[in-house]
Amino acid sequence: MSIPQSGGGPIENMAQLAEYLESGCKPREDWRIGTEHEKFGYCKDTLKPIPYAGERSVLAVLEGLRDLHGWAPLEEGGNLIGLTKDGANVSLEPGGQLELSGAPLESIHQTCDEVNEHLKDVKDIADKVGVGFIGLGAAPVWTHDQMPMMPKGRYKLMKSYMDQVGTMGKSMMFRTCTVQVNLDFSSEADMVQKLRVALALQPVATALFANSPFFENKPNGHKSWRARVWRDLDADRTGMLPFVFDEGFGFEAWAEYALDVPMYFVYRNGEYVDALGQSFRDFLKGELPALPGETPTLSDWADHLTTVFPEARIKKFMEMRGADGGPWRRLCALPAFWVGLMYDQSALDGAWDLVKGWDAETRDALRVAASEQALDARVGKINMQDLAREVLDLAEAGLKARAIPGAGGLVPDETHFLNALRESVESGQVPADELLEKYDGDWNGDLSHIYAEYSY
Repeated sequence: MSIPQSGGGPIENMAQLAEYLESGCKPREDWRIGTEHEKFGYCKDTLKPIPYAGERSVLAVLEGLRDLHGWAPLEEGGNLIGLTKDGANVSLEPGGQLELSGAPLESIHQTCDEVNEHLKDVKDIADKVGVGFIGLGAAPVWTHDQMPMMPKGRYKLMKSYMDQVGTMGKSMMFRTCTVQVNLDFSSEADMVQKLRVALALQPVATALFANSPFFENKPNGHKSWRARVWRDLDADRTGMLPFVFDEGFGFEAWAEYALDVPMYFVYRNGEYVDALGQSFRDFLKGELPALPGETPTLSDWADHLTTVFPEARIKKFMEMRGADGGPWRRLCALPAFWVGLMYDQSALDGAWDLVKGWDAETRDALRVAASEQALDARVGKINMQDLAREVLDLAEAGLKARAIPGAGGLVPDETHFLNALRESVESGQVPADELLEKYDGDWNGDLSHIYAEYSY
């Protein structure tokens, strides 16, 4: 989850809210790729989640990255809660999941190098302190009571609120992990086309990356339990956002939507002020109960935008949010998938042609079916495996058109990063299918094997 935002002055009129979003528009030559991924840490001897502090802990890993690999510390309330280096940051999810938020980079070659270096450095420290890290969409064994709580004010507020607005908010916070990619847009029209394609095709990403078939030590009936969790988190701030497909949608409509999402907090003087359930519209009028008489800054608006959790969202850039955390190869495959679709106009137009005839019910049904059945999903005449093949063909064509070489020119483009997804489309098997086969076969129902076989 996001760190506090900064750099915005007072909001003097409503137009500034949409203007803030529009200020993210960039010419094509300045478009970048930002890859984020989360992973679970565990103690190697007990296979239980690592606590915040102690000899084998998240803190020990953060300190090791700081002291041995040159990361600068980020603190809250005297606690080390994150790191920053070269435009990237490492942060903590509520249950101690370790997240890399990568720097904005020009190519998937670069972002994959960044991921590889990060995982190598994390493993170096983890091996020294006796912990391991694993990439899955949901914690396969641990119960809620076993999960630690990170010392971050934002999470304390969110935890107290989740049971008031849904049934699975705390499961999301403490026992899920994702991989996502952040991309740019050049104009309002470009943003609109990209966001519509992103929302419509997010179920394809959910299916291809499905990697959470276990929860609390048994199969859960879904191939992406993480995606199932998000459906019962908080209806006010999640979902497929049918209004995005309405005529006239743009930055102003997104601002109006975000204004109606209840607040979590206001960040002041290094602390999170409880504004749970309160209205940013009231804040604009100086009538926020949490801060009577005070009006917001653009930094407050930026913070509030980070509390909106649909399947794809915009801030000054666009976030693709539909994939489970997973194995090493797929951390590079996700940005390849979306960059191929979004950063070549022919591929983007082709993707829009695929989805523009779908109605809101179809998009919602695909979301549900993807979480349950992955590539085996069927919605009306739509066969998910066939759809994924078409989408992957478009993404591959988009990457070929980009023609950005890697490995000193030895690799002609970025298409090889799609190989893991191509294998899934051809076989019909996603990571969750492989895990379920292991569970029913070699593992004989014993999920303790998952740590040794699937850790980084």
